[in-house]
Amino acid sequence: MATIKGKIKAISVSTQKGMQKTNVPEAELKADFGIVGDAHAGQWHRQVSLLAFESIEKMIAKGATVSPGNFAENITTEGIDLSSLSLGSRLRLGESVELEITQFGKECHDRCEIFRQVGDCIMPREGVFAKVTAAGRICVGDVVEVLDD
Repeated sequence: MATIKGKIKAISVSTQKGMQKTNVPEAELKADFGIVGDAHAGQWHRQVSLLAFESIEKMIAKGATVSPGNFAENITTEGIDLSSLSLGSRLRLGESVELEITQFGKECHDRCEIFRQVGDCIMPREGVFAKVTAAGRICVGDVVEVLDD
């Protein structure tokens, strides 16, 4: 099978849950923890969230004024169909960071600002959650590679 590769389009973090995330040029990820300095990091199954830029483009086409990080995702990817992966799929980001996919989508308890804008939000359907299995630093522009699916 050919290796599936994409890239990191954006990295976003927030110090508190429920806040919009801020884009940063790079981040440090700790194994079994998540992104250092991000409120969602910790010892649970949703340490890092990912959303494809292609999903964000779908929302822009519906009239939403959105950009990477607006969906509270930590890592915005480009060039990989995240929804085609399987639970347990492993990704390598940059030189050394490895993630394992632990959950697809999530329940949206409160209708977010994006839903109020256009009557829809893509994150509950197309967002992907993962735990960090190998630590390291990532930068915007780094390669994202599917190791196994």
